[in-house]
Amino acid sequence: MSEQWSDLLMTDHQTTEQVFEAVERALAGPGNPAPGLLTDAARYFQEYVDGCHNKKEEHHLFPLIEQRGIPRHGGPLAVMLMEHEQNRILLPKVTRLIEAYAGGDAAVLPQLRAAFGEYVALMKNHFWKENDILYPMARRVMSATDGQTVVAGIEATEASVGPDTRAKYYGLAERIIKGGGVEDLSFGVERDVMAAILNTLPVELSFVDKDDKVRYFSHENGEKIFPRTRGVIGMAVQNCHPEKSVHLVNRILADFKAGTRKVAEFWIEMGGRFLHIRYFPVRSPEGEYLGTLEVVQDATGIRALTGERRLLAEE
Repeated sequence: MSEQWSDLLMTDHQTTEQVFEAVERALAGPGNPAPGLLTDAARYFQEYVDGCHNKKEEHHLFPLIEQRGIPRHGGPLAVMLMEHEQNRILLPKVTRLIEAYAGGDAAVLPQLRAAFGEYVALMKNHFWKENDILYPMARRVMSATDGQTVVAGIEATEASVGPDTRAKYYGLAERIIKGGGVEDLSFGVERDVMAAILNTLPVELSFVDKDDKVRYFSHENGEKIFPRTRGVIGMAVQNCHPEKSVHLVNRILADFKAGTRKVAEFWIEMGGRFLHIRYFPVRSPEGEYLGTLEVVQDATGIRALTGERRLLAEE
């Protein structure tokens, strides 16, 4: 399935927010931040965030949704355009201070911290408004053809910047993120809390490592759809399936390892319940195969739902 316009733009947001965190960590550290990291960040903000991402919206998304009835003045679209202009006032100030610092003037650090704080506060709030307010509004007024038009416009904007624009600047972002020591969000959650989260999910999880050994399953001490005990840990996953289905298990695992399959999906009826079973390859940020995740859900109740029940209707 091809990517949607909102997925493309929101991935830009997500990547940029990690760059923000890398710079924030560098500026807040006990020592002086690495000049190279800051100059790379300034380049990313200038050339990609304002020079490419904002133009995707201004040249393609915003004009189209205006045609579909979202007013350019006096509403969310007007706010987004105004904040793009505020970005173009704040970013040059941040860039000049980074250039001064990289040139050896460490005395500008307090000014740089303050200016970057103002810039990043604007941009984080801006991204939130687009993700949660403007983009949902846009999806409601746009047709499938409109969406394809915006995707084509996004690709055209990136091509106008240069070849492989997205890969090039996402690569630059990744270097900044690594240089700033930004970790996955799970690193901020204590291990016992993470275990409790996994055991609270309304699905059962099992993880098989890259060598096809079972390494984890959730809900150990709770009621389970497919009962299992700790004795399964370390076993070859092939030994956990009936012999008649082992060849299918091996085929799925081989496809995941080769990168030719993104999901394997099954559903069965058992004991009066409708069970949805999915397998997903687990990969590192670099794309390395780490193992396979099994997700099992009792979808009986979900399957029976009709109409709608909104959050505000909850008593």
